[in-house]
Amino acid sequence: MQDLYSKLGASVNKEDVHAAIQNLDKGIAPGAFCKVLPDILGQNPDMVNVMHADGAGTKSILAYLYWRQTGDLSVWKSIAQDAIVMNLDDILCVGATENFVVTSTIGRNKRLIPAEVIKAIIEGTEEVCENLRSHGVSIYFGGGETADVGDLVKTVIVDSNISCRFPKSDLISCNNIKPGNQIVGLASFGKAKFETDYNSGIASNGITLARHVLLKSEYSKDFPEAIDSHFEATGGYGGKFDLLDSILENHKNLGMGLLSPTRTFSPVIKALWEIIPRSRISGIIHNTGGAHSKILKFVEGVRIDKNLQWEVPEIFTIIQKEAEIGFQELFQTFNCGVRLELYCQENDVDKIIALSKEFNIEAYHLGKVDYSGGESRVNCSLSNQTWSYVNPH
Repeated sequence: MQDLYSKLGASVNKEDVHAAIQNLDKGIAPGAFCKVLPDILGQNPDMVNVMHADGAGTKSILAYLYWRQTGDLSVWKSIAQDAIVMNLDDILCVGATENFVVTSTIGRNKRLIPAEVIKAIIEGTEEVCENLRSHGVSIYFGGGETADVGDLVKTVIVDSNISCRFPKSDLISCNNIKPGNQIVGLASFGKAKFETDYNSGIASNGITLARHVLLKSEYSKDFPEAIDSHFEATGGYGGKFDLLDSILENHKNLGMGLLSPTRTFSPVIKALWEIIPRSRISGIIHNTGGAHSKILKFVEGVRIDKNLQWEVPEIFTIIQKEAEIGFQELFQTFNCGVRLELYCQENDVDKIIALSKEFNIEAYHLGKVDYSGGESRVNCSLSNQTWSYVNPH
């Protein structure tokens, strides 16, 4: 049965993309979270290069609607951070922790997106980099491209690319995840030591579903540029909420909750290598596309047992209620409060949890890895409910 996210024109597993790239060279570490290249930039056999491209996705539509409704330009800094962190935290998963260069690509409809918005995004990108450097993460803004493509883009799309080179000996490959590994999950919600506001944990995945089940139909009528008219279900928004509705405990309104910037875990991971040798971490998984089933793309012949023990943040429970979806679909579309998983040795679990808490980020011992006796699967339990995800390959 097709899930709601797919019906809205989005994809959890990005089957078409994976089919398109299946015959491409996988780099020097085929099982790694990102493609890793030899040191093309420096020609040093002891170094590797990583480049990664991603963006804020349709979260920029939420920023557009909120800005149009309130005139608040600050929401565009959130979009700049989303575009950076969706790259940065993927690269963390292969072991890189410093000397990142970020470039941005902005495609806009000039008729609707004026210079002040572009300025806010570009300045926001620099501010995010400056803030990360103040917390020990050496990342630098290398400029980018802004294109007026109103015939292609209805409003605005904000993407970034991050590149870095680092020692080959620091490389982490998810191929090493094996039975006996323990799983520690880092929370995406709350207020981290390096954040100025409470974070809802929403990040930049599943936003298409969230928009369509939460926002009232008036948004479709007033801002037709903010919808895809070909959605078979409603042709637009079918929820009951205004972005300015005060329905979240820790946010001024729904819009601020949905626009919480994607949290980076880079300060935590950089500090991690000071207390635990990299050889003791078998893999790091960034729960973005595919969320709590994402691990299945990187393992074979194992069973992942997860106890989803944390209290799911309210932004996700509201989406679940309004979308009328079960936990299986919810946890495959959204990170639901835990966005980074570390696969480690048993006697390192408490160290990782304690370190994370030093940054005011909750961490949880989620479970373990075992033999599957066949195809890989993730078994999840939450309260009195259980469900499984099976390797899609």
